Amino acid sequence: MTHRTGPAVLTRSRPTGLGNTGPVTAGTDHRQATAPPLAAAELDRLRTAVSAALADFLDQQRDTLAAMDASLLPVVDEVSALAEGGKRLRPAFAYWGWRGARAAGSEDDAAVLRAVAALEFVHASALVHDDVMDGARTRRGRPATHIGFASRHTAEALDGDRELFGTGAAILVGDLALVWSDELLRRSGISPAALARARAVWDTMRTEVTAGQYLDLLRAAGGLPGADGALTVARYKSAGYTVQRPLQLGAAIAGAGPDVVEACTAIGLPLGEAFQLRDDVLGVFGDPAVTGKSADDDLREGKQTLLIALAEEAADADGRRMLDELLGNADARPEDFDSLRALLEATGARARVEERITESTARARTAIAEAPLAGDARAALDALAVAATSRTA
Repeated sequence: MTHRTGPAVLTRSRPTGLGNTGPVTAGTDHRQATAPPLAAAELDRLRTAVSAALADFLDQQRDTLAAMDASLLPVVDEVSALAEGGKRLRPAFAYWGWRGARAAGSEDDAAVLRAVAALEFVHASALVHDDVMDGARTRRGRPATHIGFASRHTAEALDGDRELFGTGAAILVGDLALVWSDELLRRSGISPAALARARAVWDTMRTEVTAGQYLDLLRAAGGLPGADGALTVARYKSAGYTVQRPLQLGAAIAGAGPDVVEACTAIGLPLGEAFQLRDDVLGVFGDPAVTGKSADDDLREGKQTLLIALAEEAADADGRRMLDELLGNADARPEDFDSLRALLEATGARARVEERITESTARARTAIAEAPLAGDARAALDALAVAATSRTA
């Protein structure tokens, strides 16, 4: 049983929580994961280009909304704040999918970077809606969108229910980010033929993200039980649109053949799963000073991750009772959540998730090494694979 209650400017660089590409830790077992240095992925250049593309686009949207009514400016400010954060991994995977499969004289590099920057708006939309459904309080070290707009309702002495106002505003902010993702992709400057190829992957990805959000909602309500249910939600809600579909998007822009598309799947599915499982571990065991959110939030919200499913399978009667009473209990104390963390350790759930992260990352890296992609792209993707699954935020 789960208990439930209840303006920014884009900068050109910020900490990301991506470490080096050396040792990967799996529980107490340290396994050396030799990979090219992260510089091989050109992340500094890609982040700068993506941030610039988002900032330029949002400046235009700010003018558009201001012309409609000045009271709309907090909406574009919120989208800007959401787009400011993050590691830019999705655009990076898409860019290297394109660069690994591109033909000489194909699409312009700057146009491709603008096109893959649109993935950040898809991500922002998913984050806002996810926070509403989970009742999350914070996101990246600031109030979640629905919390921020509820506070604005109070500060401006508006009429009606502040919580409903905050939730409604957040839903619309998320919707607007999704609308803008389409617009930025369309206006990126890639050729009409490349845009047409990209649309098929783009549409599939956005359908999967939305369907995955529903599956997550269903699992929280008792559907899709067990470890298999947790992995199904992880695949469609996050894993697919984190690695597999971005890689395929870049490959589609390049006009790649079916062998490259198949390789993108072989890389993307295990790596996307490992990425999401790392997120789940950090959500419970991460350092709040690095992750930007309390390590109690996922437990307080009752997130039904693989960690929880494995703990439920392995716990004794007392452990299952503790999970039933404390997971998703908004009234639980910090020491209660410490007890839950101890249970996740004692049942071996954390160690088993770490083992799966290591195994899935290894499968992805093997697929990268065998992929019919240019050598620089394989090196970049290998570095990204290790960094994305051994990160601290």
